[in-house]
Amino acid sequence: MSQSDIPPSAQKVVDFLAAAGHPHEVVMLPVTGRTAADAAAALGVELGQIAKSIVFRRKSDDAAVLVVTSGDLRVDEKKVATLVGKLGRADADFVKAATGFSIGGVSPIAHSKAPVMLIDRELFRYTQIWAAAGHPYTVFPLSPDELVELTGAPVAEIA
Repeated sequence: MSQSDIPPSAQKVVDFLAAAGHPHEVVMLPVTGRTAADAAAALGVELGQIAKSIVFRRKSDDAAVLVVTSGDLRVDEKKVATLVGKLGRADADFVKAATGFSIGGVSPIAHSKAPVMLIDRELFRYTQIWAAAGHPYTVFPLSPDELVELTGAPVAEIA
C-alpha cells in the first residue's frame, strides 16, 4: 500500500507499528471493516479472529476503557466493571476524543491518550488475529501475544 493511500488516522498506527518493529503492515480493505463481520468477510478469516475494540466510559473518572475481544463474542460489562469500576456508554464524540479514532476504526494501539485497557483471553484461541488500524478500511495482523506486547494491557476473562 502506498503512503498516499493511507488515511491520516491510520498513519498513526503505521508509525506506531514501525517504531515498535512490528513485522506486519497495515492492510487497506476493499470494503469497510466497520463491523467484525465485515472485516472477517473481507479478509476471508473466522469472525473470532477479528480483534474488536469496544470503548466504555468509566463513571468514576470519565476514563476511556478499551476492551479488545474476539469478533464472535460479546463483552460482559459486569466482568469488565468488576476489574475497572462502574461503566457507562461511550458515544462517538467521547470515543474520538479519548482515543483519536472514530468508532469502526478504533485501533488497540497509537491512542491520543492511553486508555484503561483489557484484552480478552478468548483471542488466544487463534494464532493470528486482525485489529483495526485507525480507520474503517484499515486493519493489521498480529498474534495475541504481540497484542499484549504492543499494548502492555492485562489479559482477562471478559466475554
